[in-house]
Amino acid sequence: MDAPKISESEWAVMEVLWDASPRTASEIAKTLRKKTSWAENTVRTLLTRLVEKGALDEAGSPKLYTPAVQREDCVRAESESFLERIFQGAAKPLLVHFAKNARLTPDEVRELKRILDQSTETKT
Repeated sequence: MDAPKISESEWAVMEVLWDASPRTASEIAKTLRKKTSWAENTVRTLLTRLVEKGALDEAGSPKLYTPAVQREDCVRAESESFLERIFQGAAKPLLVHFAKNARLTPDEVRELKRILDQSTETKT
């Protein structure tokens, strides 16, 4: 199954469930209340949307929610969508922009170089 397209608000709900699940709507709302001012009904609306999109499974009484998709699959889908929308699918302009504008530590630069080197080795 492809990862569904999820909104920023839905992403916040998914993060709670990727962190620990299954959870009830009340538990999710309580966790999100620390970061947002959302009412429980708002969280329930988001949960309903996520179930309809196939991002969440629900079972039991009270309903327990569990991710139906892996976080990494959603990150990959979001990354591909962003790359296509902003950089017309080309990775080089994204990487150049990132390298020029991100505040990277020397360790992060070394790690990125290592990853890029590995990427080119596996493609040859």
